[in-house]
Amino acid sequence: MPELNFRILPATKKLTGKTPSESETIMTEVVYPNDTNPMGMLHGGKLMQWMDTASAVCAQTHAERIAATVSLNKVIFKRPAKIGDIITIRAKITRAFNTSMEIFVQAWARRVLSREKYLINEAYFTFVALDDNAVPVAAPKVKPVTAEEKLHYKQALERKTNNNN
Repeated sequence: MPELNFRILPATKKLTGKTPSESETIMTEVVYPNDTNPMGMLHGGKLMQWMDTASAVCAQTHAERIAATVSLNKVIFKRPAKIGDIITIRAKITRAFNTSMEIFVQAWARRVLSREKYLINEAYFTFVALDDNAVPVAAPKVKPVTAEEKLHYKQALERKTNNNN
């Protein structure tokens, strides 16, 4: 049997950037009675926990390392979800700055019987990439591809600038 020689190549995607679709995360949950208030509506805190988890997976996939939540910006609760609804959460990176990454998260509810699907929440999460000692490190750049991704990329800088004032 011939000897195989392997050559380890550098992670060029980290050097040149990654597209938002490479780390896009979609998570699905079901609203159970213990997730709701006495009116049978999903607790906002439970939904935020699910959204934080989906955005963490997205940030960590993009950075290829552990990332921690730094902030939430512009959380909008649009409509309530109820017991039995299926919740789909979509997290997509909009932009990476030095060590921080902005993740746009949308949550949709779907009624099982009627199949009605509607937006219940959206928010912007900011994460920071961490090394093994929990020290912030540079995150890979984002290379937007679609028109929507390019718009989110541009608006992320505007949000960051406005939040720092």
